[in-house]
Amino acid sequence: MLKEFLEAGKIVGTHGIKGELRVDPWCDSPDFLAQFQTLYTKDGAQALEVISSRVHKNLLLVRLKGVDTIEQGDKMRGKILFIKRIDVTLPEGRYFISDLLGLEVYNADDTTICYGTVTDVIKTGANDVYQVTDEKQKHYLLPVIDQVVAETDIQGRKLYIRPMKGIFEDAD
Repeated sequence: MLKEFLEAGKIVGTHGIKGELRVDPWCDSPDFLAQFQTLYTKDGAQALEVISSRVHKNLLLVRLKGVDTIEQGDKMRGKILFIKRIDVTLPEGRYFISDLLGLEVYNADDTTICYGTVTDVIKTGANDVYQVTDEKQKHYLLPVIDQVVAETDIQGRKLYIRPMKGIFEDAD
């Protein structure tokens, strides 16, 4: 089952004396997070109205309704911010990392071969890399490129691949 609320970033401190918060975004960019008018605490327990937000270096500076002083902002430090899944439309072929974690990885040409599960997504710049962990807890790195990833089935919790030579011991 897909989560309704997704981790989007962490409040790492304040900026100035009027309660503006510094947020480390856990998404593609601070610009992506800046588009939201409402952020949430864990599992949507509390909706936080965004008064304003702006990108500053690699961070997002956010003003939240009801947070007007540095002291109020300091109490927010360390909190994880969430977005609501239905508030986001991802382009075709893009996925939330939380949806990718735990996918079972199968050979696209012989679905009886299971390589393990996706346990991490590593951002490298050129392309992402999936860490696949098998039942013996051995890790493999899988480049997320069209030649390797054949199909991503989020609903079915499966990833179908055509492994490059040398990724797995039994690869051709």
